[in-house]
Amino acid sequence: MKDSEPVGVAIVGLGNWGRNHVRTLMNLKECRVRWIHDISPQAVEAQLALYPSLAATDSLGLILNDPEVRAVVIASSARSHYEIARAALLAGKDVFIEKPMTLRLTEAEEICRLAREGGRQDGARQDGARIVQVGHLFLHHPSVQYVKKLIEAGELGEVYYIYSQRLNLGVVRNDENSLWSLAPHDISLTDYLLGGEPESLKATGGCYLQTGIEDVIFLTLTYPGGRLAHIHVSWLDPHKIRRLTIVGSRKMVVFDDMETTEKIRIYDKGISRLNYENYGESLSIRTGDIHIPSVPNTEPLKLQMQHFIACVRERRRPLVGAEEGMAVVRTLTLAGCELGGMGATGHAGI
Repeated sequence: MKDSEPVGVAIVGLGNWGRNHVRTLMNLKECRVRWIHDISPQAVEAQLALYPSLAATDSLGLILNDPEVRAVVIASSARSHYEIARAALLAGKDVFIEKPMTLRLTEAEEICRLAREGGRQDGARQDGARIVQVGHLFLHHPSVQYVKKLIEAGELGEVYYIYSQRLNLGVVRNDENSLWSLAPHDISLTDYLLGGEPESLKATGGCYLQTGIEDVIFLTLTYPGGRLAHIHVSWLDPHKIRRLTIVGSRKMVVFDDMETTEKIRIYDKGISRLNYENYGESLSIRTGDIHIPSVPNTEPLKLQMQHFIACVRERRRPLVGAEEGMAVVRTLTLAGCELGGMGATGHAGI
């Protein structure tokens, strides 16, 4: 493919996220949406009314056999992610998969294997590994990238712990609990900011609206070096909160995504350890200024999809690849076992 040619893309699934992907990709000059696909004729018709130039098909096979389609964006139900991604990889396509990547850890492992091996099993020649990017959107958020740079530069000192809250009244789901619906965002964030997977975890939750489906979950993750992350998710809460707090030895940071403009606040606060030769050891509270940096307000979804198209074109590893997506599925699976052995949809998820 020539660098000047737009990347041919197909979008599978036209629900809330699928519609957002159509809107975003239709406005990117780097790609060309060749097909849209959904099992609902009404969903397809609604997109064709907005974008008459689009082509729609009810045949996934037609999409996968189209040589002009280089990449498939999978925004269908989580139950279908594995089968569609597997078929696309075996057809030699690069794939973008909305979160969670799969509902079973074995499925995530298979996607990783197919991506590494180049997908095709029919003997056709491939140009190396397939690109698999997972839709953990917040890692592309300008504010999260700003916080990541603060951590890497040592501005916060040693990171002690992180806690996040993702709360609202609704949307209540009946095919997955609040862990699988909401926590993938925060697990991917803590993995990214702390540089790896947790070593252990504890999870507890409550089923108040539906039997066997947790409405609220408290998840505590322990990372190497004793660093902690605590995640609170719920669709049964009076407040709409999307907040992440990072406590370091030098400074503390709050990322509040509900704020319109001032999403990051850096607190020059902490505890200083003072040593006196004859008076033993003492701890002193240090309180400094609060800094509100100016961070670009670029739409994260646009940045995410530009990144995906660039990875397809340049054959480079995405920020959130198959391995990172599998790590989140692994944590979700272990947390599901802690909650009683059930995964997102009433199975063990393993």
